[in-house]
Amino acid sequence: MKISPSKLNAFTMLKLPSAYFCGVRTKVLNDQQCITTVKHRWINQNPFNSMFWAVQGMAAEFATGAMMMMKIKSSGKKVSMLVTSNNATFTKKATGRITFVCDDGHKVDQALAAAIKTGDGQTVTMQSIGTNQEGLVVSTFNFEWSIKVKG
Repeated sequence: MKISPSKLNAFTMLKLPSAYFCGVRTKVLNDQQCITTVKHRWINQNPFNSMFWAVQGMAAEFATGAMMMMKIKSSGKKVSMLVTSNNATFTKKATGRITFVCDDGHKVDQALAAAIKTGDGQTVTMQSIGTNQEGLVVSTFNFEWSIKVKG
């Protein structure tokens, strides 16, 4: 079964309800890019009337993780994945609809190929950039993923 944005949105409702109720949705998922969005609402705001940083983090992480999940599934191998490190920079107040874009599909391809070939664990750092409706960057997240072929 192919992973698609609609299947990922159903997945969040069933397995990641906090992300679903906060409004995290997958819009695009292809070989090189994943795009997620989240809209500033009452349920995900902070006391300063902008989006809580952790909600941005959920959307940003999902953009990287969904791509990782898709590529692992298409490899046909059983591969474990885990975030081992992350950092973020916030540059503007997050209000309205925030769109997170991860364009690091090529990095996942390289790390996954190395993990399958060598059997050793690999790490890959993926970036997810959040922009508001005006196209201004509001936050940048970096996630280090560790992958290892099982068995």
